[in-house]
Amino acid sequence: MQNFVSLPPLSLYVHLPWCVRKCPYCDFNSHEAREQIPELDYVEALLRDLEQDLPRVWGRLVYSIFLGGGTPSLFAPESIDSLLSGIRARLPLDQNIEITLEANPGTVVAPAHPAPATFVHPCTSELDRLIGFRQAGINRLSIGIQSFDPEKLKALGRIHGREEALRAAAAARAAGFDNFNLDLMFGLPQQTVEESLADIRTATGFHPSHLSVYQLTLEPNTLFHARPPVLPDDDAVWEMQTRLQAELAAADYRQYEVSAYAREGYECRHNLNYWQFGDYLGIGAGAHGKITDRTGITRLWKVKQPNEYLRTAGMAASIGGEQKLTHAQTVTEFMMNAMRLTRGIPSRLFAERTGLPISVATKPLKEAEDRGLITWDATSLRPTDTGMSFLNDLVALF
Repeated sequence: MQNFVSLPPLSLYVHLPWCVRKCPYCDFNSHEAREQIPELDYVEALLRDLEQDLPRVWGRLVYSIFLGGGTPSLFAPESIDSLLSGIRARLPLDQNIEITLEANPGTVVAPAHPAPATFVHPCTSELDRLIGFRQAGINRLSIGIQSFDPEKLKALGRIHGREEALRAAAAARAAGFDNFNLDLMFGLPQQTVEESLADIRTATGFHPSHLSVYQLTLEPNTLFHARPPVLPDDDAVWEMQTRLQAELAAADYRQYEVSAYAREGYECRHNLNYWQFGDYLGIGAGAHGKITDRTGITRLWKVKQPNEYLRTAGMAASIGGEQKLTHAQTVTEFMMNAMRLTRGIPSRLFAERTGLPISVATKPLKEAEDRGLITWDATSLRPTDTGMSFLNDLVALF
C-alpha cells in the first residue's frame, strides 16, 4: 500500500504536433504539415481534452506549462493567446508560473529555403512574432538551434541556416525574454571537437539563461537509424563532452542535469518537476501524463494521430492508454529520473513522491553505493561523477 503524505507539484504539458519537415533524427510524435494547420480547431480540442482531465486534479495549483512539439512556434501568437486564456479559465495557476514555448529558427525568422505559404501569419517579423508570444503569456523560450554550422544543419535536415539561427537567438533577447534556452547537439555527422566547441562559444555569446546540450543518438524508427550517417568515434565524442562541460562551467553555466546547463536560478522548473517525479497533465496528440492520487500513480496518454485526436478530444476515445504503476515500476521510474540530477535529491523525496519507504530499494541502493555510482545517507541521494558517466548502468540496478 502506497502512503502519500502530500501530492507532488503539478505541471501541464501541451503537445503541438506539426513541423515544417520531419528531421531525420527525430523520434518524437511530430508530423509534417502538408496543408494548412487547423490552429483554431486544435486549440478548441486541447481545451476539451483539458476539461476531460480536470477531475483528476481538482483544486491543484499548476506551477509550470510547457508547449512542446512538433514546432509550437508554427502557431500564431493569437492562437497561443487563445490557448493560454482557456487554460487560465480552467486551472488555478501559480502567480510565478513558468510558461515555456519551443520555437525553431525557421519558423520565427524567414528561412533560407522559404516554408510553404501556409505558415505565413499576420505577425510576420521575427521580433514582432516573439513579442506576440510574450504578450500572450509566454515567459520562457526554448529555441531549437542544434548547431550554428551550416554544413551540420544541412546534415541534420534542419530548415534553417546559420543566419536564421543567429537572428533567432538575438531576437529572443530583443523581444524581452530574459529567460530563454538554446538547444544544441554534439557528436554530429563528421563533426570535430573544435567544431562542437565553436557552437558552444557562439551560443554563450548571446548570454542565454539556459543551454540544453544533447549528444546526437540514432533512435529507432528514424531515418538516421535506417540510414546511419558517419558519426565521430566514441573517443572524440567523449572529448567533446568533457571540453564543452569545462567551457560552459567557465562561462558560469552550472550543469544540473545530464544535458542541462543554467545560470544560477534559471534551471527549467518544468523539467525539474519531471526529474523530481512530480505530476503533470498531458494534453494534445500523443501527450503523456502522470497523476498521483491516494490510490497510487497513474500514467495515461492520448491518441497520437492529429486527425484522430481532433475527432475525439474530450471523449474517452481520445485516451490512447492508461496504466497504474506497480511498486517496482514506481521505484524504477523514480530513480531513472532523479539520478539525472547532478546534485541528486533529498532522501526524503523518495518516500514523498513514490508513497513507499526507501527501504524497498535498499538492496540496489547498497549495490550502487558499493560500485561507486551513488552517495547515499539520511539526508541526500545523488549520483557520483562515475554514476553520471555510467547512468544506464546505475538505472539498470533498479
